[in-house]
Amino acid sequence: MAAQVSDPIFMVVKQTGDVRIHTCVASFAYDNIANATHIIETRNQLVLVDGQFLAPCAKAFRDYADSLGKPIERLYVSHRHPDHWFGLGTAFTDITVYALSETRTFIHDHGEDSRSDHQKLGDLAPERIVVPEQVAGPGEETIDGVTYVFDRVTDTEIDYHLTIRLPEVGVYVTQDLVYSGTHLYLTKHMDHWAQVLQEMLVSDYELFMPGHGLPADKSEVARNIEYLSAARQAIDNGLADDAFKNFMLQRYPERKCPGIFNIYMPRLFGGASEY
Repeated sequence: MAAQVSDPIFMVVKQTGDVRIHTCVASFAYDNIANATHIIETRNQLVLVDGQFLAPCAKAFRDYADSLGKPIERLYVSHRHPDHWFGLGTAFTDITVYALSETRTFIHDHGEDSRSDHQKLGDLAPERIVVPEQVAGPGEETIDGVTYVFDRVTDTEIDYHLTIRLPEVGVYVTQDLVYSGTHLYLTKHMDHWAQVLQEMLVSDYELFMPGHGLPADKSEVARNIEYLSAARQAIDNGLADDAFKNFMLQRYPERKCPGIFNIYMPRLFGGASEY
């Protein structure tokens, strides 16, 4: 049965001079996982981060971007999890897409496998796969007068992750390094992931753009660290599968999107496919 979809929400979260930061957050309801994608609007153009997951959300994100009346200069894909790049094949086939070389290679080699593995989504899945054309970061680049700092972060929520910092604006586009108000997608790299988040806590950035949920501040970064610590301790104490899920649900009843447990647990505990 295909997932149920509600309209995403859109908002402007910060404006500094000619720069406006927009976010698009998909539904928290049903089994959705509140995918968050973003637009960096500058004087003359737009830069997008990630493409949404389900086809209606990707189309809504594109419609919102087009409504701003400026050309989309490029789109960055943060990492290889399909909820961040499936929407490219639905709504962004005409846009130049950038990604880390490892992400680009994965989508090239396994994109069709991933699409086939998600056939249960029916017409919510993309009709085609778009492989990023350009390789991103790490490094620094000025785009339409704004400084972008790209980092290649390894062994956190995913093996290779692209982050984008805008030092002049005070915005850190973390994507899936931070989950805002939702349960986290856990991996075996929880200890190193927490170390990366600790570095964010002592950074000069105050606004963090997550891959799931609403824009966050440092208090949410700290809550993510605590969540990772609790999960690691539970696993060290022998909890796995449903026992682990039930423990985390009871410990964090305020966090939304529990459907994510069913996505990552077969990989964390059962060695399921990475697709």
